[in-house]
Amino acid sequence: MIVFQHPLYTWSCPALLKEWLDRVLSRGFASGAGGNELAGKYWRSVITTGEPESAYRRDANRYPMNDILRPFELTAGMCRMHWMSPIIVYWARRQQPEELRSRALAYRDWLANPIAAGGVHGGI
Repeated sequence: MIVFQHPLYTWSCPALLKEWLDRVLSRGFASGAGGNELAGKYWRSVITTGEPESAYRRDANRYPMNDILRPFELTAGMCRMHWMSPIIVYWARRQQPEELRSRALAYRDWLANPIAAGGVHGGI
């Protein structure tokens, strides 16, 4: 299991994470001929956004979150990893403290047993 936790910056991950993905998920290691090191493992993206969930629809910014995260799903597939449904905290800075605490506790519980807690496609 690899958890990629990051904010959504300009419709993607921060530049340093993108560089890490480009360097580490290389041919011969994670993809291509002989690149089986991550095959069969699970990929889960945990994302925070600066906008409310309503901003990520076709009638808002034109792109739903599934479209925005598709490059990560495709990268997981390239590495022969299992893509898990992402965990997304919309408008993270504007969440009420009790909501953030509740989500943090659920996330902690999921991290303690990620496959059993809600299954591969289960959410928090």
